[in-house]
Amino acid sequence: MKLTDFSLASIAASSRRNTIRDVWDKLSVLPGGKRLFSRLIGAMAPYTGTIRAEVEVLERGRAEVSMRDRPGLRNHLRSVHAVALVNLAELTGNTALSYALPDDARFIVAGLSIEYVKKARGTIRAVCECPLPETSERREYDIPVSLRDATGAEVARAVLRSLVGPKKHP
Repeated sequence: MKLTDFSLASIAASSRRNTIRDVWDKLSVLPGGKRLFSRLIGAMAPYTGTIRAEVEVLERGRAEVSMRDRPGLRNHLRSVHAVALVNLAELTGNTALSYALPDDARFIVAGLSIEYVKKARGTIRAVCECPLPETSERREYDIPVSLRDATGAEVARAVLRSLVGPKKHP
């Protein structure tokens, strides 16, 4: 069985539990488990996988995800491309919200805004501290994400506008 044969998305969509939370809780305590979890997320969302980000912290209402600088992520100014930064922000916010959701809830990003504060160079760490949905009641949440370089300087800040609602089961 190859990693790409594993469809976390299909399992999550049909599960009555919070699959992201279940998989993270099982893998993150194992050697190499955080890296495997990050690769699974990348396989689930192939475009997101192109930035090769690593989920480092994931707990109820909080996620920290890092992305190493590499030539494929740079723009003509030799800094991290704006689209790579927005991809990292979305991944971080979505992962934090996914982990925090009740078992019977799902979400979709309905909008996203980002402000680029300064050129991003080196490893970028995204941090999200998000609201904790207590129910699967249909509601909109703002999910803030801060992106910082290795010195701790903020290079970008984003807000995902996410709609939470109940899972639909066949």
